[in-house]
Amino acid sequence: MTQPRNWLTAALTRLVAGIAIVVPAALLLGASPAAAHPMPHSVVELDVYQASVSARLELPADDFSRASGIDLSDTTQATLSQRAKAIRTYLGKHINPTGTGGKAWQVSVGDLSLSSTEQTSTGPYRELVAEAVLTPPAGADVRHFTFDYDVIVHQVITHTVLVSVRQDWASGQVDDAGTTQVGTIRVDTRTMKVPALKVDLEEGSAWRGFLAMVKLGGDHILTGTDHLLFLLILLLPAPLAATAGRWAGLVGARSALGRIGRITLAFTAGHSVALAATALGHLDIPGRPVEAFIALSILIGAVHAIRPLFPGREALVAGLFGLGHGMAFSFVLAEMHLSTGQLVTSLLGFNLGIELVQLLLVCLALPSLLVLARLRIQPVLRLAGATLTGTAALGWLADRLGLPNPVARAADSAGSHTSAMLATLAVTALAATAWTLTTRRHARHGPAGTPTTACPEGDGRALRAHAP
Repeated sequence: MTQPRNWLTAALTRLVAGIAIVVPAALLLGASPAAAHPMPHSVVELDVYQASVSARLELPADDFSRASGIDLSDTTQATLSQRAKAIRTYLGKHINPTGTGGKAWQVSVGDLSLSSTEQTSTGPYRELVAEAVLTPPAGADVRHFTFDYDVIVHQVITHTVLVSVRQDWASGQVDDAGTTQVGTIRVDTRTMKVPALKVDLEEGSAWRGFLAMVKLGGDHILTGTDHLLFLLILLLPAPLAATAGRWAGLVGARSALGRIGRITLAFTAGHSVALAATALGHLDIPGRPVEAFIALSILIGAVHAIRPLFPGREALVAGLFGLGHGMAFSFVLAEMHLSTGQLVTSLLGFNLGIELVQLLLVCLALPSLLVLARLRIQPVLRLAGATLTGTAALGWLADRLGLPNPVARAADSAGSHTSAMLATLAVTALAATAWTLTTRRHARHGPAGTPTTACPEGDGRALRAHAP
């Protein structure tokens, strides 16, 4: 009886030991690597142009070194150039897009950089960023191709590559508001191979690009606090008369409307001419001097609202300063690297968007400007508005000359509250219109129903009662 019991005991012991080993092993082998220790993934962002596709590769440096054999552990941005040739050679071997019929595209790897970044749940890590241009054979379709890409993935089988489109003018994606996911590249665990990604973008059109640029132009002027402030600060004293170097008295309503119209049209003409010339001429203008010029134009406009510097010549000044604002607008188009046809269409759409929103804002501000000029508190409100505008302009000017400051940051943040600004303008416009109609009704009938007659245009008073 002893021998069977010993045999049974030994068998049970071996079974328990086997379970103790197999179960943890199965759990460890079956668990996702990310569940134990989240690893950063690669990101490929595509910009689709008319005749080529640009790719921005964001690669975890440690995984890149493990897959390529190029050690980046001690490499800095300053010493990256020493390994640039080897990095470009490796990337060129592992990026192989092909078009219809299997025709290979040309791949050119350009700028390289190292930085620190962080993805969700991964913690900080070093990242290699590479810029590449994928060029198909002449006449090939850039919207449908096979993206044969296995950078890092061919060696690090747990690695994942997220591919998305960042800019695609023909589909209306132009404002960098986000990316459109195209697909994911990873090892197929059944075959242990890396399947190529089929990139199949929907058919684009010039009309979609045009509409996207109209929206982009509208958003740009609406969130461009500096552009709006320049126009509004020039319009602020438009209903006022300049006497002996001071703003004193009013011009007639018709004259005020004429001034506002001329200032708005002159600013429109100035920035439209500069925008077209700079964009179509592909002029490479440094951004900082232009942005500083814009801040200076706002400062001059604020001073003019306090004391007249160029009374009667506001339209001329608006046109001249509008040239600088138009150059700033052109920077948006320059960053998109459009073909000539797309650029012309974009120029028309972008400028139309600017003008539509600009016209809307002027129409909303117009009733308040006319009513404000007739209030006793007008000088105080005008000085307060001009002082706030001038302070913002000084902050911007210092910031754009290389002196960052909280005033500039606060002024820039105002552009993120466009809904509140539009609502405020709409409410004040309605209130100003109601006040004007009520005042005219009272003035027309007099305090006791006495009829009145209108004063001649330009004497500064809207209405004057006459006795029967």
